[in-house]
Amino acid sequence: MEMMNDEDYDLKLEIKEGKRREAGKGWNLLKRMRGEEKWRERKLVSETEILTINVKPGWKKGTKITFPDKGNEQLNQLPADLVFVIDEKPHEVYKRDGNDLIVNHKVSLVEALAGTAVNLTTLDGRSLTMQVTDIVSPGYELVIAKEGMPITKEPGKKGNLRIKFEVKFPARLMADQRAGIKHILGG
Repeated sequence: MEMMNDEDYDLKLEIKEGKRREAGKGWNLLKRMRGEEKWRERKLVSETEILTINVKPGWKKGTKITFPDKGNEQLNQLPADLVFVIDEKPHEVYKRDGNDLIVNHKVSLVEALAGTAVNLTTLDGRSLTMQVTDIVSPGYELVIAKEGMPITKEPGKKGNLRIKFEVKFPARLMADQRAGIKHILGG
């Protein structure tokens, strides 16, 4: 049997499930059609498909979402999986630590010694007010249970909200202020 010369023609294939399918021109492949061996030219054509990712509350950085067989295809190869990896966008108030949320809060020396209230808006828009009656020393941390991130693998459970305090000391004191502090604190 004799080889035929290369011929240009289009292969028309139905598009299903939004995958890339063979059509048109491209690589030279030997195909059997109507009992004859002829050189046929084929190529992969680009198609668009919208994939939806329903991001679940509490997903952590590095979480992978895989769409099997939705990646690039090549002739004579199975399509690859399409994998998305979750990254976290920094928040202006909160920082994530596992399932906990951390917020830094500055208080004056007077507030640290005499007490203060901390007002926060949660990620879901609720207002929280916490009365701090303990003496706040540098590095003090107040933990509010179940106000952190949702725990994906344990529906209905949340991490903690951790408020880390920074005490702002005055830059200078007048002599009468120093005397008043000594008198009040017994020094």
